[in-house]
Amino acid sequence: MASVAEQLAANINFGAFAKATDLKKRLWFTLGCLVVYRLGTFIPLPGIDAEVMAEIFEQQRGGILGMFNMFAGGALERMSIFALGILPYISASIIMQLMTAVSPTLEQLKKEGEVGRRKIIQYTRYLTVVLAAFQAWGLALGLEAMASPSGSAVLDPGWFFRATTVITIVGGTMFLMWLGEQITARGVGNGISLIIFTGIIAQLPAAIAALLELGRTGAMSPVAIVFFLAMAVAVITFIVFMERAHRRVVVQYPKRMVGGGRMVGGEASHMPIKINISGVIPIIFASSLLLLPSSIGGFTGGAGPDWLLTLTAVLGPGQPLYLLLYAAMIIFFAFFYTSIVFNPSETAENLRKHGGFIPGIRPGERTAQFLDYIITRLTAVGAVYLALVAILPEVLIARFGVPFFFGGTSLLIVVSVTMDTMAQIQSHLIAHQYEGLIKKARLRGARR
Repeated sequence: MASVAEQLAANINFGAFAKATDLKKRLWFTLGCLVVYRLGTFIPLPGIDAEVMAEIFEQQRGGILGMFNMFAGGALERMSIFALGILPYISASIIMQLMTAVSPTLEQLKKEGEVGRRKIIQYTRYLTVVLAAFQAWGLALGLEAMASPSGSAVLDPGWFFRATTVITIVGGTMFLMWLGEQITARGVGNGISLIIFTGIIAQLPAAIAALLELGRTGAMSPVAIVFFLAMAVAVITFIVFMERAHRRVVVQYPKRMVGGGRMVGGEASHMPIKINISGVIPIIFASSLLLLPSSIGGFTGGAGPDWLLTLTAVLGPGQPLYLLLYAAMIIFFAFFYTSIVFNPSETAENLRKHGGFIPGIRPGERTAQFLDYIITRLTAVGAVYLALVAILPEVLIARFGVPFFFGGTSLLIVVSVTMDTMAQIQSHLIAHQYEGLIKKARLRGARR
């Protein structure tokens, strides 16, 4: 970790950062938007009994609600106006990506450049509204059915509560979507990713306090706590290494004659292909499906049919069958999602159109086969890496009862977003330095 921090610090010229006025404005704007988001997570929905809701959520913490609450920055636990967080938008984006691969109309839009991209974004927003409304309606019905020994979670159930809940939650989700787009356009980093990142980081103090409380009460020995923290540092270092790793495919461009008899081109470049192309999506898919039975069993209060209780027990977090299916589903979704986001035939065709070729490989079909061979091998390594990152924290959580925050999904998101944001800050600094050099060159030319 020290070497990673030293490398990031070395890549940032703090003298240039002090002079980069535009970058500082972008950072302050980003920080302000994230503060607004955090404040919104503490504004409760009308008609909710907070104490009863806290009791109910404590019983469901290990299920799918715990994972959704992590992405929502604790807003689901408090049942705030941002209870769904940005998840409906993420779901809509994934659905649109999948539909682009199977729908000729959407595939044609994707090829139309900026105009087509804007239409797809607009369709994604419409789909976000539909998904958010559907999920908010289900959440309202679920809240009315929830109860604890202290009473019902909803003070005055009925159509008015359902309508206000749907309107409030859909409005909160759309506001977060707009806020994320504003951060992306006027701030630094990917706005949607930073919102999720902020929600996870905001729960870090409580997670550390819960971990120390385990040591204070004797539930976990000091040696185990030190071992766990060392394990977390090792996992983070491993994630940084794997997320930065990529395969460089050499691409050669032929020389060509231009006006004046000059020869241009002939240079070689590299096409970087990441080991983990699918990102954190396979872990999210696998977690959502596997945690569904335990969440349903928790809602029934242990009074469901025998097959559901048996399935809940067998597929409980930390159980051998759960871990086995978890790893298998992560590997499957890694290959599935990679096949959606990276098309070897399309990439090979784009290379051919621009006159590029891979040395020793014929353009066209042979290039597509070569890229598919590389992608398959890289995805195999990336899928195993994702499975290890996801399963190791699950074992620690099941064995020692450490906070849910320290799951592999949260660590992967935090590290990935941090690296991406630091890279964008570095890009802004480099652009600022180039602008300074250009201005100096112009001043020198004017003096001459």
